[in-house]
Amino acid sequence: MAGPGSRRDHKLIDAIEGHASVAFDGPVWRVVRDGRAPTQCSASGGRWDDGSFDVLYTAAAEDGAIAEMYFHLKRGQPIFPSRVRYRLYELRVSLERALRLADLGPLAALGVDTSRYGQLSYQERQAEYPRCQDVGEVAHFLEFDGLIVPSARWDCMNVVLFCDRVPPAAMQATADRGLVDWARWERASDA
Repeated sequence: MAGPGSRRDHKLIDAIEGHASVAFDGPVWRVVRDGRAPTQCSASGGRWDDGSFDVLYTAAAEDGAIAEMYFHLKRGQPIFPSRVRYRLYELRVSLERALRLADLGPLAALGVDTSRYGQLSYQERQAEYPRCQDVGEVAHFLEFDGLIVPSARWDCMNVVLFCDRVPPAAMQATADRGLVDWARWERASDA
């Protein structure tokens, strides 16, 4: 991470500069706590942001968005929290200059340990994040407006928007799909 006083990995900068940017314009899904705006960005310190810039995490598949939130809400506990109320939203997003890392191969080439990608428990997840956060921070530094990367939780792509690079009109909620029925989703995903 390139915080105050630290230096960016120049080999990583060169490697990311070698990737062509792509445009993305299409539907994505996001799960948020009931009452929260679905396009509200944050610097969460998640997989692709080191906390130094705001992002909006989305998935290219409904189940991908639900699987990501399910992982974080369950937090490695054997019993899922019973009173959580989260909504699924469909959004339309437009990126003009995204960094697309289509599968684990390009991630490995950037130094991500793909043998552990999405495999660690909730408690161990921070051991998996640092290199991904480096990739996100360098992409942000190089003025990409987001990332299109494999989901660690579902067989789909995630679309991560760098909110200071994307105008508000480029991320609009188009449909409220309602409250997530976690028990029904868990049964269906186990089948």
